[in-house]
Amino acid sequence: MNPQIPQLTPAQAADRTEAVVLDVREAAELTEGRIAGSTHIPLGQLSARAFELDRARPVITVCRSGGRSSQAAQFLAGQGYDVANLDGGMTQWIAEGRPTV
Repeated sequence: MNPQIPQLTPAQAADRTEAVVLDVREAAELTEGRIAGSTHIPLGQLSARAFELDRARPVITVCRSGGRSSQAAQFLAGQGYDVANLDGGMTQWIAEGRPTV
């Protein structure tokens, strides 16, 4: 069973201020910039660290281009999280001139 994961544009993701932004890139990639306030858990560690996420808040997954974050979103949806994916990842976020830290 493969639930359909909502795909958010950067503008939609930025408007979801109640959500946890989960960055699943590797630590070395964070030097390219990250979304302010985002939580960093690399995809390879997510199964062991998903408990760190607040189940009461929706989660928006993000990576460089959207591939790994889609995998993360599928995993979290299977664990019962309310999850969406940032379509185009950080590449699209930055292309639209959205702020990074």
